[in-house]
Amino acid sequence: MPVEERLRAVFAAAGAEGRLHAVDIDSGRDVGCGADEPVVLASVFKVLLVLEFARQSAAGQLDPRERLLVRAGHRLGGWGTAGCLDDVELSLRDLAHFAMSVSDNTAADLLLERVGVDTVDLLAKELGLARTRIVGGPRQVLESMLAEVGARDEQEFAALFPALSAAEVSALGVLDPARTNASTPREMTRLLRMIWRDEAGPAQACAQVRALMARQVFRHRLAAGFEDGVRIAAKTGTLPGLHNEVGVAEYPDGSRYAVAVFARTPQPVANRTGTDVAIGTAARTAVDLLRGPAHAQSL
Repeated sequence: MPVEERLRAVFAAAGAEGRLHAVDIDSGRDVGCGADEPVVLASVFKVLLVLEFARQSAAGQLDPRERLLVRAGHRLGGWGTAGCLDDVELSLRDLAHFAMSVSDNTAADLLLERVGVDTVDLLAKELGLARTRIVGGPRQVLESMLAEVGARDEQEFAALFPALSAAEVSALGVLDPARTNASTPREMTRLLRMIWRDEAGPAQACAQVRALMARQVFRHRLAAGFEDGVRIAAKTGTLPGLHNEVGVAEYPDGSRYAVAVFARTPQPVANRTGTDVAIGTAARTAVDLLRGPAHAQSL
């Protein structure tokens, strides 16, 4: 079976559509399906955000130890400081840690406010990611969803959302690559490859991003597709019906592979085990194909 068909079949078996690109970081050999199609980034945008933070820190443009107070008005709900019940004070570098390790949306918003959304978008262009666009942070995404559904807050949105038709859900701007933070699978692996080769900024900044991606606590997508001993550093992204993850798999023999997977399901849910499993399986399939016939034939 041709490579692209093989990869699409993994997603189809889980009732999803998938777009994927995988590349050998050192040789540049690659495989994929729908690698150049536009995709919604969701929280995957935080890789670029934290890279810009790390670059500004390395250049002395900001002090990573600068402290901010996270108040009730900042909180969006969810993981990390986003779900705290009381005010929390922490440093910019700890905001970066939470944004990457548990995908803390409040931390990401505060960090984005500090480094500048336009600066993050310009960084994408500087790195040659011509089809990558950053227009805002998690709060903008949330406010857009509430406005389109006609909800005053998250609780009202949760009550109204299940009654929306499939057409109404698919029409939401946050699910349209033309109206929100977006890129392509190939550009995301280009970004990861540059970070892992110290080409996305000062070596210190690239190393910081790699270390933070390795701390992600979620192991149910890319990491679930690989055996023990393969080191995974990754970042998830999730919205209703969208299930994303980008990351790097590093093998004990020194080989390393950047993978970007974007799956879409007809059901507008945030958690879908079958799709998560398919993301790991497709990523492993792609990497095994890059590693050679002995690995591909064992699938």
